[in-house]
Amino acid sequence: MAKDTLKVSGVTYTTADSDYFEKRRLKRSAGVWGLWGLAVGAVISGNFSGWNFGIDAAGFGGMMIAFAILVVMYYGLVFSIGEMAAAMPHTGGAYSFGRAAMGPWGGFITGLAESIEYVATTAVIVYFSAAYANGVTEALMGFTLPSWLWWVILYAIFVGLNTAGAAISLKFAIVVSVISIGVLVLFGIMALVSGAADWGSLFDIAPDPGQTAFLPHGVLPILFALPFAMWLFLGIEELPLAAEESHDPVRDIPRAGIWARGTLIVTGLIVLFLNTAVLGASATGVAGEPLLDGFRAIVGEDLAWVAGLLALFALFGLLASLQGIMFAYGRNMYSLSRAGYYPKFLSLTGKRQTPWVALLAGALIGFVALVVVDATGGDGGVAGAVVLNIAVWGAVLAYFMQMISYLILRRKYPNAKRPYLSPWGRFGAVAAAVISALIFLGFLLNETFRPAIIAIVIVYVVALLVFGFYGRHHLILSPEEEYAVSGGLHGDPQAEGYGGEVERELLAADGVDGEDGGGTVTRRP
Repeated sequence: MAKDTLKVSGVTYTTADSDYFEKRRLKRSAGVWGLWGLAVGAVISGNFSGWNFGIDAAGFGGMMIAFAILVVMYYGLVFSIGEMAAAMPHTGGAYSFGRAAMGPWGGFITGLAESIEYVATTAVIVYFSAAYANGVTEALMGFTLPSWLWWVILYAIFVGLNTAGAAISLKFAIVVSVISIGVLVLFGIMALVSGAADWGSLFDIAPDPGQTAFLPHGVLPILFALPFAMWLFLGIEELPLAAEESHDPVRDIPRAGIWARGTLIVTGLIVLFLNTAVLGASATGVAGEPLLDGFRAIVGEDLAWVAGLLALFALFGLLASLQGIMFAYGRNMYSLSRAGYYPKFLSLTGKRQTPWVALLAGALIGFVALVVVDATGGDGGVAGAVVLNIAVWGAVLAYFMQMISYLILRRKYPNAKRPYLSPWGRFGAVAAAVISALIFLGFLLNETFRPAIIAIVIVYVVALLVFGFYGRHHLILSPEEEYAVSGGLHGDPQAEGYGGEVERELLAADGVDGEDGGGTVTRRP
């Protein structure tokens, strides 16, 4: 017997088998503190490595300005996605917002950008974690391992952790986030008490002709510093991806986002000022492990073992983000796969109700990306920098698309239920969109970012061709799709039920309000 189908917005939906969603279930495990730990943990590694390249690009003054700009952008972003997540408590996150606002193509473009962001970010964290791990084993045990072997070990451990269950991984996120914050606070105290912080060294980069010590390379490089300053905040936007695993997503996701935002501003200021003051701006801007180098500078070469021990604690920050961002790409790929945009087997969850196939697939893609970049000229930290740029480019595109989605949804669904409203409203979304566009412009103007842009363009061309010729004809009415196709009537499928009567109503309609303006669909009691 042929399956029922629905054609709307240029795509075709097919009814799923009776047990389709049973094989793709998630389990509610997250309270507000678990979500806070997930958000902080996803970002905290940026305080240990990666952010500092912005100082090399724009000097300390330029980096400080970039930091301030991003504080505005991320407040607008967090407030806006908090409102959308409360209205659409689906695992899809950015893809879900884009799908409701801009149709299947907009949803796919937004979701793919977030896939690129999270898979590449995980790879960057694995890259830097391997460097820190080698620093620890060399200082404390006298040996090192090849980078590729550390990559295998780290991916294997954290795919296993995330597969073990959401409750276990969220508890881990809380613990390592608290430890990581403690390490940063300890560094700040040691820097101040030891007298190692030299405020004059914040401006020790020799200015170009006609420039100043505050902006040694001029104003334009502030644009080039923005992608690296993002490393102090990138990942907090993953919170909506935990919607179907949160006990109360409507209340807890916005609250956790605001609390995590404040936490990350404080930790970002600690490393921006104190790490730079200890090492000096010129040394900080090119350091592979700036926090570890800062600890070494404070304790001295005679106590190298102490620095190794501190590096062990610093490694927790990287591992916190590794767990958090891996959680994000797993849920992002799971939601896109569940709806049919990606191969459907990627959304299988298994007995522990975690998307283990998506987690494994993202790890394999990230590992291959590191190997390829490293083999084609990645010595001296270039591999980490290139993949970092890929991650940031994907994030910027996802941010811009989400803010456009917010503005469209405010107009498209003016009467939709919005349990949480952004205190910045449309202004916050516009501000975040404009700043995202500026960062995108910075990518285009900076030649060092070209390899990242080329890599992403290739991914998009291939993905859009596959979706255009095949994927869009084989979609499933997943929760994100049901919300969009029903014009927002089916708001919380996890509470109201997957598929079933709602799906039959949608498939029976000749057209649907909110999509093509045809027939109507009523909410199921």
